[in-house]
Amino acid sequence: MKKFTFIKNAAIITITTLLLRGIGMVFRVYISNVVGSEGMGLYQLITSVYFLLITIATSGFTIAVTRMVVEEMNTGTPKTVNALIRKITAISIIVGLISGALLYLLSDVISFYWIQDERASLSLKILSPSLPFMSAAACFKGYFTARRRISVPSGSQIFEQIIRVGIVLVLLMKFSQYGIAAACAAIMIGDTISECLSCLYLWIGYMADKRKMSASCGNGAGGGKILSRFFGIALPISGGAILNSSLRTVENIIVPNNLTKYNSSREESLSQFGAIKGMALPLIFFPSSLLSAFSTLLMPEITESKSLKQHKRLERIINQSMHLCLTISILISGLFTAFADELGQIIYNSNEVGFYIKVLSPLIPFMYIESIVDGILKGLGQQVSTLKYSVIDSCIRIALILLLLPFAGIKGFLFVMIVSNCFTSILNMVRMIKVTGVKLKWSRIFIKPCIGIIISCLIAKFGVDVINSFLNIPVLIIIFIGAAAATLGYMGFLYAFRCLPSIKKLRELKKA
Repeated sequence: MKKFTFIKNAAIITITTLLLRGIGMVFRVYISNVVGSEGMGLYQLITSVYFLLITIATSGFTIAVTRMVVEEMNTGTPKTVNALIRKITAISIIVGLISGALLYLLSDVISFYWIQDERASLSLKILSPSLPFMSAAACFKGYFTARRRISVPSGSQIFEQIIRVGIVLVLLMKFSQYGIAAACAAIMIGDTISECLSCLYLWIGYMADKRKMSASCGNGAGGGKILSRFFGIALPISGGAILNSSLRTVENIIVPNNLTKYNSSREESLSQFGAIKGMALPLIFFPSSLLSAFSTLLMPEITESKSLKQHKRLERIINQSMHLCLTISILISGLFTAFADELGQIIYNSNEVGFYIKVLSPLIPFMYIESIVDGILKGLGQQVSTLKYSVIDSCIRIALILLLLPFAGIKGFLFVMIVSNCFTSILNMVRMIKVTGVKLKWSRIFIKPCIGIIISCLIAKFGVDVINSFLNIPVLIIIFIGAAAATLGYMGFLYAFRCLPSIKKLRELKKA
């Protein structure tokens, strides 16, 4: 039954995330066409500040609730689980209210002195009421993750996205004519309303689910010092996340400022920043939804394996998750690198975005694997290590941005991103191997797949270029034919050299 639940939840998350990111990607392209790359740059600066406040309002809640509910369901009763959720949700709402008040009261100061663009002030004010709702929603999501009932948070995300898109489409058509500030404000109204309604959706789901809890709980006393246990888990995660998010926000703020020192144009700097952060990177991360199920579901599985001292099961989970992640991410990396120019043209009608995609696509395996390893380490209680590496990385990024961008411009920023992603991914990987003692077969899961995708993409790219020189076929068809040919070649290579992940072994992740 547990095995079926894991597979079902993985399927739900994968399908939901693909749907949401598909809608989000199309929606983002629409927004970029309305507000332009400069507008996307301002939008990214606003959201970077907003995400910092989201971190203050929500960080630590989801992970703490997940771990505590898993433990409580084994040793406690439905009554103790509900008491846990009730107390932690009350704390979360208080934290969210404080965060929202800070954002509203300081919005003018942040816009003028920090973002250095007064057009951001209205958007920040509009976003502030959403924070207490997001804090409560984080608790409910942790509860459903622990209960292995992913359908409710998945449904809330779909509901939230539909509301957001509908509101923004209506408002953006009316307000975009008044400038970038009004257009950004329209987008933020959609964000705020959708977050509030999503929280309501999750609360209704929780109220319905808690009546079904008795059959899956233990018979022990459970309970205990709920608040002390919660703060023991949440505070290190929250403090670290806030520190890390603060550094990331500082980084996002100083990038346009230092690019301006190089090209002497604030508008051009915002456009370049928006093209990378608001256009190229979302496209690069879009396929990662194929792996998000494992990233989300790994933590309770790892936590349970560790608490029950099931070392063989723990090693099997890590091995199969890493193998699957690298197999998929290497394929995506090759396809994006080979067809970057075509993707930039057909999606954004921009050669500049195509160039950024081509430079950053080889980093995809490092980007994707980092999220999987992060979930594993947090499930093992190694959040302090992940925080340490992230803070070190942020400090290095900020130092390099200040040093390189005034003299190298956007190429310096691309170099910083390459160094950073490789650095953090390798550090987390080394830590995971050290803590678990797991032995990974690098030749089978990384080296041979890299050789396979390089050969497959070179042949496929050469083939479609030759065909196109004679027939002059549309760009979309070029991408489709080339990607299909490269994928078939890659899968054939992996099959021939016995490097494909075993479906049978993936299904065994839930066996004790």
